[in-house]
Amino acid sequence: MSVKLYLLLIKASLRSRMQYKFNFLFSVAMASCIQVSEFLMVALVMMRFGNIKGWTLYEVCYLYGVMMISKAIYRTLASDVHHLEKYLVSGDLDALLTRPVPVLLALMTQNSRVLFAEIGQGIVLLVISMRVLMAKGQIEWSAVPLTALMICTGAVILFAIGLATAAAGFWLTRIESLQNMTEDASQTAARYPLTLYPKWLQGALLVLVPVGFVNYIPTLYLLRHEGGIGMLLGTVGVAWVALWLAMRFWKLGLSRYQSTGS
Repeated sequence: MSVKLYLLLIKASLRSRMQYKFNFLFSVAMASCIQVSEFLMVALVMMRFGNIKGWTLYEVCYLYGVMMISKAIYRTLASDVHHLEKYLVSGDLDALLTRPVPVLLALMTQNSRVLFAEIGQGIVLLVISMRVLMAKGQIEWSAVPLTALMICTGAVILFAIGLATAAAGFWLTRIESLQNMTEDASQTAARYPLTLYPKWLQGALLVLVPVGFVNYIPTLYLLRHEGGIGMLLGTVGVAWVALWLAMRFWKLGLSRYQSTGS
């Protein structure tokens, strides 16, 4: 029932946004330009030096693509979780509390939009990188379904991180700076091999904010054949544990929320 209701709410939200076609097309074009320029800078550096600490351009391209698609799925399916602060500051969360649906479900389906640019470019990066890696014999066709699994678990992990950060807003109210660290900065860092960073930062990206499990850890197994299948199974386990903890934290925060009308 909840899944059916969620899909109906998402459909209604998307339909309302598609009424403004020019704004939609313009936002897609701008997002495409930003994403392309960011990756081109990295690609140009790697084409000049060949590799970074043993990681080739196509391996980094793979990491980048997985992170891009996982993030786009999370932001598509749970758009306003990232924008909870505005609901807390304006008091608009009270309106969601009065709806006959769970608050989180209502929040996730507000202002939904499909991030076509990010998903499309992520797919292009994965297709290019995987074709080259297959030609080199580094991976086989079995990597395709395993990559799909990585993307799904990655989206769950990013959602869990975003939800836990949003839930902190029930105590802090202003969480933009916290989101800059736990979501934006950490996800940008995880687009590249974690071996580029000092040990303390690697630990933070694997334990405190586990974005390293979105792409880096499973990639060690898939592209570099390190650690065995346990690397992938462990990633699935991390995804579900992170989701469970985030949901518990959300429910705790929501129980302590003081409505503006009280």
